[in-house]
Amino acid sequence: NGGKISGFVLLGVGVGALVNLRIIGAILLAAVPAMRAFDFAFAQEWGERKRILLTTGAFALASTLTANALLPNLWPNPFERAVEWWSTLSDNPYKPYEVFRGMYGRSADFPEYIPVWFLIASPPFALLLGLIGGAFILSRAVKAPREAFLDTRLRFGLMLVGCFALPILAVIIASLPVHQGWRHLHFLWGPFSLLGAFGLAALTGALGRTRLRAAVYAAAGAGLGATAISMALVHPNANMFFNFSVDRVQQDFLRSQYHMEHWGNAVRQGFEWLIQSDAISSGANIASRDRYWPNLDILPSDGRETIGWNPSPDAFVIRHVSLERPDRAVYRARVYNNTIMTIERKADLRAIYAATQGREPDVADAYGAYRLDDAVAVVMEPCAPSFLTETAVILRATPDDPADLPPEREGKRFDPLNFRLVEHGAFFDGKCVASLPLPEYSVAEFDIAWLPELLDDNAVRDAVSRAKAEERPLARSSYDLYFANGDLVYVKEPCDPLDAEPVFYIDAFPVRASDLPQERRERGYERFHFRFYRNGAFFDGACAAFFPLPDYPVAAVRTGQRTQDGGDLWEAAFSANPEPYATAHRAVAGGEPLARGAFDIHLLDGDLVYVKEPCAQADTNARFFLHVVPDHAGDLPEERRESGFDNLDFVFFLNGARFDGKCAARVPLPDYPIESARTGQHIRGDSEIWSAELAVGEQ
Repeated sequence: NGGKISGFVLLGVGVGALVNLRIIGAILLAAVPAMRAFDFAFAQEWGERKRILLTTGAFALASTLTANALLPNLWPNPFERAVEWWSTLSDNPYKPYEVFRGMYGRSADFPEYIPVWFLIASPPFALLLGLIGGAFILSRAVKAPREAFLDTRLRFGLMLVGCFALPILAVIIASLPVHQGWRHLHFLWGPFSLLGAFGLAALTGALGRTRLRAAVYAAAGAGLGATAISMALVHPNANMFFNFSVDRVQQDFLRSQYHMEHWGNAVRQGFEWLIQSDAISSGANIASRDRYWPNLDILPSDGRETIGWNPSPDAFVIRHVSLERPDRAVYRARVYNNTIMTIERKADLRAIYAATQGREPDVADAYGAYRLDDAVAVVMEPCAPSFLTETAVILRATPDDPADLPPEREGKRFDPLNFRLVEHGAFFDGKCVASLPLPEYSVAEFDIAWLPELLDDNAVRDAVSRAKAEERPLARSSYDLYFANGDLVYVKEPCDPLDAEPVFYIDAFPVRASDLPQERRERGYERFHFRFYRNGAFFDGACAAFFPLPDYPVAAVRTGQRTQDGGDLWEAAFSANPEPYATAHRAVAGGEPLARGAFDIHLLDGDLVYVKEPCAQADTNARFFLHVVPDHAGDLPEERRESGFDNLDFVFFLNGARFDGKCAARVPLPDYPIESARTGQHIRGDSEIWSAELAVGEQ
């Protein structure tokens, strides 16, 4: 009854780790103290009760500390976060649809979901022993209720029954989100296996003869052996174990009845096969879902190096499960005669593209869609490769006979078929071509929806024309940059699709630092990224992309494109205010400059205006310095009085812009009387590039 403190500490550590694994394991956090409360109530001596309190406290402390140590989310406010965690358990938004007993729905739609999965996915003999053990314990407790409280062994058995049954009841009653089998409750196998030990003891104890007991032990050993053999046959996919209560022989029966492989474990087999197979040569091109690629990390490095990734026409596709094109399958991984992973060779997309030439598309937009015999060919030219690799398509097929729709689409007009373009398409010769398979039933008509939605070529053409008409480019680099309707507009002509492939970045410098998110204020700007396929379009041999600037006032922008390893392909930085253009013209028209250096410096309305013509980006990269000496030292900020001048250094793109081969920047002077000023450019930590003395006070 008392027990050792060290044992309860270890039990607490185990329960805390269990709570970290599955929150439903918190039932044990309550079950253990409840059982110890019975021990306390029936204890005869205070010393015994004291030991029960100490061991229970050790358990509570060890389990709480372990759970908190393994769950950093609890650290700011353990109690509040734990309550929030538990209360949101049944509100988890991820409640996927799946196949269960041949029906399609969520697990909450089937109250029998967990019991059925437990019964069909557990070793038969262990299942039988566990059920016998549970029945034996319950029958004894019903016959002798007092004994159930006093007998430690029986009370422990009742706790095992509760630890096994209560989580299942909680899932059923509260419709808790479980999916892809009973994996969320795998911890139930611990108490259930101990119930199996009770069952084995009860069964052998009821048999008086030694031979009968030996037969039971032999049967138990045979059951364990059969399970081991079955797992070995299924290896390396033992997580998809099914017992003989379901049909494991009929081809693809289990796959039609129950959800099987989900996490892509079988994909590793596919990669291994590709590396070792004669079907492909070294440097194979593979198209696969991104979440499968970590499987490569556990392969030998020399094997990983033989696999490349790009959407070339002859690429192989590794699918989770596919029976779409049996004729293209070059390898299948199977469990119980059920397909769990397929490697397919793509269609001859060059031939498909040739078949579309000279035909009017059935659906025409930024792309052309052509109805072929058993597929829809989608052609986009020109096209950036990332559009192919990152875009999803919904092909909405309307059947001739509505009865041909799947049961879950009953009463609907069409069947939405989801495709990732990279699995069905290819990039070659500056174009993207895909072949999307149609359903087996007769299709009357179809249309296509894109994720993300495509930009319309004509709308892009009009938007670019308006941007060009409104103002000169803010900057010229690999792309010309404009502002239009709150968007930063990127225009390149002529444009190769590969020019649009690298990631674009935008650094937005606000007028007020307080407009930035708290975590960005120290850095001084907010960074955004976008891919051309989401924000751009090709038209008339040119390409254009649009990115909305933040809704707070922006003082300056720095933007460009980067390679995959983070290197800059090009960069442009400029003021977000188009005023420098007009300012430069006014300043130059006002007469001779105040001073000449690498830049001509004018005085305009109390501001200094820096003008250079001709001017390149390299002329504006170095930092500008501006040191102002006041008539009265007392006008200086307190921290600058010892130096005797005010430091108004600035970065060009925050105050200026490049346009038409010119550079112009405008910097406000202080409002106190000025004796003189000195300005120029310097490289940080190095000497001056140029400088000029300004007799500002004489103006």
